Amino acid sequence: MSITVIGLSHKTAAVEVRERLSIPEPDLQEAIAQLLSCSHVEEVAILSTCNRLEIYFVSSNSEQGIREVSEFLAERGKLSVDALRQHLFILLRQDAITHLMRVAAGLDSLVLGEGQILAQVKTTHKQGQKHKGIGRLLNRLFKQAITAGKRVRTETSIGTGAVSISSAAVELAVLKVPDLSNCRIAIVGAGKMSRLLVQHLISKGAGKIAILNRSLARAEELAGRFKDADLSLYPLQNMMNTLATADLVFTSTSATEPIVDRERLEPVLSPGQSMMLFDISVPRNVAADVKEIDGVQAFDVDDLKEVVAQNHASRRRMALEAEALLEEEVEAFEMWWRSLETVSTINCLRQKVETIREQELEKALSRLGSEFGKKQQETIEALSRGIVNKILHDPMVQLRAQQDVEARRQAMVTLHTLFNLEPLDEESGDRRLVS
Repeated sequence: MSITVIGLSHKTAAVEVRERLSIPEPDLQEAIAQLLSCSHVEEVAILSTCNRLEIYFVSSNSEQGIREVSEFLAERGKLSVDALRQHLFILLRQDAITHLMRVAAGLDSLVLGEGQILAQVKTTHKQGQKHKGIGRLLNRLFKQAITAGKRVRTETSIGTGAVSISSAAVELAVLKVPDLSNCRIAIVGAGKMSRLLVQHLISKGAGKIAILNRSLARAEELAGRFKDADLSLYPLQNMMNTLATADLVFTSTSATEPIVDRERLEPVLSPGQSMMLFDISVPRNVAADVKEIDGVQAFDVDDLKEVVAQNHASRRRMALEAEALLEEEVEAFEMWWRSLETVSTINCLRQKVETIREQELEKALSRLGSEFGKKQQETIEALSRGIVNKILHDPMVQLRAQQDVEARRQAMVTLHTLFNLEPLDEESGDRRLVS
């Protein structure tokens, strides 16, 4: 079995491509089921965020698995496989393992050191388990990646004051409008990204902020975190009227289609009115045609690179510290994975030795006769188990720890020969029955 990741990110595809491939949470169960129905996909997990869509899968035939997953993505994005291929990256085995570790640590994010991605990796793990996509290998890999992400955030300084997508959007707004104190600001959405928007806008001197959300209860929950701020709350059906009075608009909702476009926005704007829209959602909340309106400027997540470049320059040294930690976590996973190959041999040997122990114990106890009580019999049985375990301990530890693939497989073949166990398929290291 091999682990592969295939996907696209802010490094390989523009937002208009990423939004076509985005898989929102309500669609995950169906997407995972569809991927598991592929002939060469044994396990699968889907990481879908505003800046990336990555599909991690386990396959006994990586080439065929890549073909099937590519076809799934092309179908979902309504693109040909050839058109999609230029936007995809494909990583196998150790490269795939290292990539997930770097993603969880925020080292592959648009904003270097971003903290939100670790929570998104945790969610991917939980959703993969919930929808039966994650099996033994991916379960261990995601647990190791989450551990790696936590270590990087606690053992290095890369997360200190790290910029998020939300704060980068606010920084971009400040570059365009240095004084936010007199700006009329509207935020569409009341999730975590919107909460961070409010936090950073207040820190930059923003005054009155309007929050629009489908659920007013969710908006009230957000407002409760900023009791000293001047926040006005509105239901989403009031959106266009509220936007008509705004100078700056930030959108961050889970809508899969644009909720603001030229047709809706242009009629509510006054002649000569200017407005800036900052859309940090993928799929985008703001249609590209709003830029055709006089006085309206619109920015999406790909426009944050101007701000992000400054962040990267100051964090490269910290990233090097993090990379060293990730090497340890990659090696820990690799050692565990290598040890799996020995499981069948260990189980087979232990089963044979245990059978011999039970047979010989039964013979010994039958010879001793009835004068031996239950306590003495239990003592003799414990003695026999202890001897067997101590004899097997060192060979098993050495076999698991052997890092050289060929040396480990040769040791397994030798054990099967010496103890007359079922022969091994020397290509795969698996046991096979001889007819």
